[in-house]
Amino acid sequence: MGEQLTIGELASRTGVATSALRYWEELGLLPAPARVSGQRRYPPAAVGLVGIVLLLRDVGFTLREVKAFLAARTPAGDGWRELYQRKLTELDQRIAQAQVARTAIAHGLACPHDDILECSNFTGGVAAFLAGSSLEEAHEQVHSH
Repeated sequence: MGEQLTIGELASRTGVATSALRYWEELGLLPAPARVSGQRRYPPAAVGLVGIVLLLRDVGFTLREVKAFLAARTPAGDGWRELYQRKLTELDQRIAQAQVARTAIAHGLACPHDDILECSNFTGGVAAFLAGSSLEEAHEQVHSH
């Protein structure tokens, strides 16, 4: 059967808490391990699988998306590419939103008013936002005069 890892050893090698490993197993991210006297025994390959979950999580995939990625990796298919493309599109949208937010905050910091609530640009932006404009549209409306 070769070298087998206890859940504690897997946790130690990956830096992931045993409770998280059990949860990931429950979600189907990790295959159910063999049991020896009722204790989980993982193959050494489980270390790499945990690494994949950690990496995908850190680049923005949800655990549900990680599960779909793992399921989409079949020898005959490249369904994972579609998942990657969707995530890339989502990240591009989040980056664009963050850039708009950064611009708005930078303009707020440059405001000459001691109290930003007294600034007509700020209150005009809030009014435009409440009227249904996006943050970017509200910013453009205020600064287009």
